[in-house]
This record gives sequence, C-alpha cells and structure tokens, in this order.
Amino acid sequence: MSDVTAVHNLVEKHVALKKEIAKVIIGQDVVVNQILLSIYTGGHSLLIGVPGLAKTLMVNTISKTLGLNFKRIQFTPDLMPSDILGSEILDKDRNFKFIKGPIFSNIVLADEINRTPPKTQAALLEAMQEQTVTVAGNNYQLAAPYFVLATQNPIEQEGTYPLPEAQLDRFMFAIELKYPSVSEEVEIVKATTTNKTLTINALFNAEEIVAVQQLIRRVPVPDNVVEYAVNLVHSTRPNQDSASSYVKNYLDWGAGPRASQNLILAAKAHAIVNGKYSPDIEDVKAVSIGILRHRIIKNYKAEAEGISEEDIIRELL
Repeated sequence: MSDVTAVHNLVEKHVALKKEIAKVIIGQDVVVNQILLSIYTGGHSLLIGVPGLAKTLMVNTISKTLGLNFKRIQFTPDLMPSDILGSEILDKDRNFKFIKGPIFSNIVLADEINRTPPKTQAALLEAMQEQTVTVAGNNYQLAAPYFVLATQNPIEQEGTYPLPEAQLDRFMFAIELKYPSVSEEVEIVKATTTNKTLTINALFNAEEIVAVQQLIRRVPVPDNVVEYAVNLVHSTRPNQDSASSYVKNYLDWGAGPRASQNLILAAKAHAIVNGKYSPDIEDVKAVSIGILRHRIIKNYKAEAEGISEEDIIRELL
C-alpha cells in the first residue's frame, strides 16, 4: 500500500474512530484529538482535570476502539515500584519466576500519578522512554505499541508529590480537561442514568497502530516548518540573549529540545488526520499549547499577575 493510500485510510479511520468514541464520551473533542495524536506518534499524555470528568472512562473507551490492552494503576502514597513493574517470586521448584506487573500492557492509565512518591513515579521513566523494564538485573521488552496516559488533579495538592521536570518532559502532551457545557452535561446525564449498554467496536489493532506510527515518521517536513518549531521553543528560554522582555519578565525556565521534536511529530500527525501530506506552520501552532504547557516554568511575577502558561504561549505565537 502506498503512503498516499495509507494517509487516505487513516483520515477515514480517524473520523470513524471519533464517532465510535463519541458514543460514550460526550464533548471533550479537543482532548480526544490530542490523545489520538499522541497515540499516532507514539507519545505519552498527561490529563489534568478535576475528578468526575470521565478521564478513566475516556482512556478505557479509546483503548477499546483501538483494539489495545488496557491496565489501570491507582497511584497511592504506599505504592511500591514492584507493584507497577512486577516482581520475582520463588516457584514450587525453588526457581525464581518473574510475575509481570500492570505496566505490561499497550495502554497504561497512571491514575493520579502525583499521589505517589518520586521513587515509584520513576518506575515509569524507563518504560516511557525505552519501552523496556529492568527488574533484578533482567531486561524485559514491552509490547508495541506502548502508551502511558497519566491523570492529575489540579486542585487537591495536599499529600501529593509534584512530578519531576525530567518526567514531565517525557509526556508529549499535557491536556487540560474542562467542565462540559450545560447542553453536554444534559446529554451525559441522559446517557448515564439508564440501563442502556453501548457496544464499542475496535477499528484498529496493535499492528495497524504501529504502521500508523511508522507512516507519521515518514511524512516529509519543509525546512521552514522545522525552523519555525525550533524558533518557537527557543523563544521560551529566558536565559538566551535573544529572549524577549516578555519572556524574561514571566518565565524562569523554557522548554528543552524534546519540545521541538514533539512539536514536529505532533504537527505531522495533525496534518495527516486533516488530509494533508505535509505539515505547515498552522499545524505547529495547532499543537503548540498542549506540547509546551508543561515544559515552561513561570516565575512569581507571572503567578502574582495571574498569567497562565497558555497566555504566555499564545503571546509567543
């Protein structure tokens, strides 16, 4: 199958996929789009939203429509790395046998990831970056495709452990979930207070997702688009001589090179699902907030003046 045909197929399947997800998830179109873009490119996503916005249901539904295995890990203060990765036990013949933990799945939902100490949060790092797990000196390969979708409650910070910057940077997108509109909430209540059961159809399988990821990698990108993405990321760094007074005023730290890589990958996926064969600057702009939001660090002045990361990114755009 040629790449042109593969692009047409993906556009059709993407539309069908969103219709299938919309059977269960009402509204949240931007959120679903960004999760799908991260999956098409092999990235991970951090979902930030208050309880009750159907984050778990959304991830579960998306994994069903993609035909992928799904495991949920509820992060708590007493969770140990072995609870995620698995551990070695002695079997009846007194040989060590490795029992796989919930991390061995295509999609892992790390629920309330900031509720667990850094030692356990770090258990995800190798899996997210290398798609391997090391336990007792043995290396285990994770099945492809592999995604971590983590959730975080932005309100309740008591007894939480903020994610280290190195781990935040591993997430391609940080996606904010907003409250539904009144009309959407009416639909949600009608759909969830009856005994009607919905059938979710799988439109992909693991091999097809891997093929989509390879297709996205092959998409050509014009030099001016790469330069635009890199310049955008550079413009977030207050310690550069070329930094604007606005950035120096409101930011302590800017985004690193991984942001530039993710901007281009996400722009490629955004272009493809919209029927284009190559991304342009508009595609970079379309994905920039979700990719840069968690990679820039505001200073006290920005906090005091109520300026959000989103405001700063829009100003830079």
